[in-house]
This record gives sequence, structure tokens and C-alpha cells, in this order.
Amino acid sequence: MIGLVDERDFFNIDKNETRTDKLTCPRCRRTNDYQMRWVVRTRKDRIPPGANERDRALFAKLRDYMIRVDDAVTCKACGKKFDIPSQHSMVFIQKGDNAPDARAAQSDDASDSRFNR
Repeated sequence: MIGLVDERDFFNIDKNETRTDKLTCPRCRRTNDYQMRWVVRTRKDRIPPGANERDRALFAKLRDYMIRVDDAVTCKACGKKFDIPSQHSMVFIQKGDNAPDARAAQSDDASDSRFNR
């Protein structure tokens, strides 16, 4: 039987949030705090009706996460626009964190030092 459940049905309504993060401008090398917009997706408490076995397995593996909306910021010191590093574009939210920090909530793979060079 084919499941009638779309992946979006597993998550609550998306919430928009603004968070601050320290970034270094690649041109002038100055570090400042920048506001970035994020979309937060939280998993529902129970699986939606009409789910099959495949949907149940997928639902069991899902975690809450955030997706960054902004791709670039303007440097506060030199005024030049620069891209935000792509390894920070999606982060998983750890359970029990009311206001998780974007860097602290990264997945295990993203926190590996070979990805943060």
C-alpha cells in the first residue's frame, strides 16, 4: 500500500526566527554579530493518520531542525556583502533546548573538525 502522508505532514507549522551569530568578513577579517533569519521545523507528537510502515519508519527517524533563510550579509565594518558559510545552513535542534545556539545544535558530522576548516 502506498502511503498518503507527505513529509510536510510530519512537522508542525514552520516558525520564523531571527538569531544572532558571529561571522568574520573574508575581505577585512573583522568579526561582528549578524542577525540571520531561520525557519524552525518541529516534529509532531504523533504520526498523522493514513501512514503506512514506510511512513512510520521515516517518522521515527525525524528530528527537529532549522534552515537558514539568509545566504549573505553585509559587513558592518567595510560594507561589502559576503556569503554565509554553507555548512551552517541547516542545523538539528537538540531536545531539551529552549533556545538552541546554531553552532551548538549542529549535527555530529558538521561538528567534525575536518568540516570547519
